[in-house]
Amino acid sequence: MAAGQNSLWNEDLAPTDGRQRTWRWYHFAALWVGMVVAVPTWMLAAGLIEQGMSALQAIGVVVLGNVIILVPMLLIGHPGARYGVPFAVLVRASFGTIGGRLAAAARALVACGWYGIQTWIGGEALLTLLGIFLGTDMRGAPLPFFGIGIGQLLAFLAFWSIQLVFVRKGLLTIRRLETWTAPLKVLACIALVWWALDAAGGVGPIFASPSAFGPGGARAGQFWAVFLPSLTAMVGFWGTLALNIPDFTRFARTQRDQAIGQSLGLPPTMGVIALISVMTTSATVVIYGKAIWDPVQLAGTLSGPFVLLGLFVIALDTVSCNIAANLVCSAYDFASLSPRRISYRTGALCTAFIGLFMMPWKLLASTNGYIFTWLTGYGALLGPIAGILIADYWLVRATRLDVEGLYDPDGPYRYENGWNGRALAALALGIAPNVPGFLAVSAPALFGAIGAPWTVIYSYAWFVGVGVALVSYTLLMRGQRTPALQPG
Repeated sequence: MAAGQNSLWNEDLAPTDGRQRTWRWYHFAALWVGMVVAVPTWMLAAGLIEQGMSALQAIGVVVLGNVIILVPMLLIGHPGARYGVPFAVLVRASFGTIGGRLAAAARALVACGWYGIQTWIGGEALLTLLGIFLGTDMRGAPLPFFGIGIGQLLAFLAFWSIQLVFVRKGLLTIRRLETWTAPLKVLACIALVWWALDAAGGVGPIFASPSAFGPGGARAGQFWAVFLPSLTAMVGFWGTLALNIPDFTRFARTQRDQAIGQSLGLPPTMGVIALISVMTTSATVVIYGKAIWDPVQLAGTLSGPFVLLGLFVIALDTVSCNIAANLVCSAYDFASLSPRRISYRTGALCTAFIGLFMMPWKLLASTNGYIFTWLTGYGALLGPIAGILIADYWLVRATRLDVEGLYDPDGPYRYENGWNGRALAALALGIAPNVPGFLAVSAPALFGAIGAPWTVIYSYAWFVGVGVALVSYTLLMRGQRTPALQPG
């Protein structure tokens, strides 16, 4: 079938060739450093401390969660590096040529939420900078329905508009941006810690404070009740990238480059950022008399050129992280819904507008809503998709795919009219155990009567989703005639 008549193909979704596979291990490491050194990751450990954890416990949970998520990152990234296909195409092997659009749409909508969150953070940085210049609070009185001031809304819209400049940019531009800005971000973090420790005369009280879950603590004996959903949330934090990592690994020169680069770039950097966040936040207790865990607010308390430098780095980091982690991936996912009609640029515009209308500031209203509702909630949705991808590629097909068949509407991955009912069944089975717990957490006024064991299961939402979907898909596909395989 001619490419122009193929409903599953366009230039953005086509497999990469040898000329495009130029990413070395340090490009992947720099990519992760660029995405990790961001305001949301800075907020994670401090948010856990507010839930009652000690500093070391919070840092440990962040590191453990990212070591765990690295495993599916590498497993799902493997077919991207081997066959050069993006996530939206890879998922057709398990869900079908039409059913794959369902998984791509689910991932894309979550990325839209993250795009909105990052845009809100960037807008807050711009508003803080303007307020310092004018010497006044620019937020304004809360508006009806929105719940934020007119200044905050305008800053959000301004930063949202700035990012539209990158709509036409591809992954080559993102790779260059992350490679050149990663060292700058690291230096900025080191400088901030240096300043905080010097101004406070040490690490401050938070770093030395005991856990609230210990004997005599305010929440004695409740550690596991907080630890389990927190760990699930940390795993779910990069749950979107675990699915879409083939969008990046398809440009890897070798399998070794993507594996080493990701291993060096993700867990260690997350651990360092968690440590820096806790040390700096602890020092602010001594400096300002209260804990400031939002780096945007902290930058606003500085003076002179340090304010400009801090906010510039935050704004730059937010743009680079948001484009790489959210806009690019979801743009390709939207493009896969109708390749002949939706280009990368159109998909990027869809992402930007959906993120705009999701009102992301409501997701960040509290650490409880941010960590336990948003992060855990989408982990419960995306975990089963990850389980199905891993089972299909590694267990059912033994890493062999028919690449041409992935782009053929009448090819081996058509299943039943383009849908693999077994994948849909496995997806439903993976999501179902977490639905009652999600309702109880997200809407306690309506579903507060839902208790154990559903809320306990929801504490493991991502793990339950991955495990149930992986096992059920493998069993459902057992004995079934699989599509033609292409030796790797």
